[in-house]
Amino acid sequence: MRVRRAHRTRRAHHRAGTRRLALVLAGAAVAAGCAAGGSGSGGGLGVRDRTTAPTAPTAPATEAAAAVPTAHGTLLVADFGGSTVTFVDPGRGPVGSVEVGTAPYGLALGADGRAWVATAEGVAVVDTATRTGLGRIPYRTGTGPVTTGEYRGGGMGIALAPDGRRLYVGVNVPGGAGVLEVVDTATRTVTATVPVGRRPFDVDVAADGREVYATGHDSYDVTAVRADTLAARRLVVAPYGERGPGSWLKPHYAVVRPSDGRLLLPFEGEKLAVLDPATGRVSVEPMTADIHQHGAALAPDGTLLVVGAAEGRDAASLTVRSPGGAERTVPLEGPHEDVAVSGDGRTAYVTGGFTREGHWDGITVVDLRSGTTRRLPAGERPLGIVVLQ
Repeated sequence: MRVRRAHRTRRAHHRAGTRRLALVLAGAAVAAGCAAGGSGSGGGLGVRDRTTAPTAPTAPATEAAAAVPTAHGTLLVADFGGSTVTFVDPGRGPVGSVEVGTAPYGLALGADGRAWVATAEGVAVVDTATRTGLGRIPYRTGTGPVTTGEYRGGGMGIALAPDGRRLYVGVNVPGGAGVLEVVDTATRTVTATVPVGRRPFDVDVAADGREVYATGHDSYDVTAVRADTLAARRLVVAPYGERGPGSWLKPHYAVVRPSDGRLLLPFEGEKLAVLDPATGRVSVEPMTADIHQHGAALAPDGTLLVVGAAEGRDAASLTVRSPGGAERTVPLEGPHEDVAVSGDGRTAYVTGGFTREGHWDGITVVDLRSGTTRRLPAGERPLGIVVLQ
């Protein structure tokens, strides 16, 4: 049992410093191993059929599609430690992968089954039904040499407009302010850029599509961008105050609450910042996990799921918060980063990729009714995740 006061004191000092396709053999046993250095015993795919994503945005895939169409409910994860996205059967493990580009981070899934992947090199497009790459869209913004790791340049948060006609990707520019790039999904070209906050971890879109929200991790803000005029407003979200880039007390991921359009941004398992984008006002509600938090998602019934990422001696967790504010916490083993939820709202999938050291090559599957968990191998340092519907 941790002593809360001692934990807070320790954390305060700590913060201050700061993926050929393949069918998996049907009879193979899946072991969900992990290792602190980022190489898990269950993370490999063995021989895989890779489809290279070329730099031309409309270039065709170079190899044949998968023999078996991808099933509904399959998971798609971004292999941040490699250059692929991996398709994962939630009961058996990986079933194939597609080349997309260096260090893929966020994913957005369209109603047409195309996935859009924010990589260090551009936005890759994947046909999830056939598991083929459809090309990559270069960024308009220069981000320096293509690199990997937590601070690499290139796309981070990514989201589609409700009608699917526009894609928005937050591009990190190392050492400078981020940029929101607007992509026409029909022509697969960047049509506009908008300056936003530093390191845009997450991008969200209002339910009516009229505004886009880029969460600036290192600038303690959300940039609200009008979809029609691209006019931008900086909205400060800093319930602990703006403490500079070295602090951990910064915004990471957000969700848009359907009931009122407000943004929910969890902080440290202690505070839930509720941002009204119309006024810029932030109210704070208490949280109970008492842990550094990253990924967030909403279940169909409005339940908020928040990943307690784990840092230092902290044990990772998944907070399950009802629309009324009641919380329960599901313990997780090892660091985690992002979360997605099944269409029926019964199961959560939490990735082990993690932006910092301690990542592992798999996901944790959480039964949200019973709180039971199991581990599943899932590519190479899986970070972003979506459930194919």
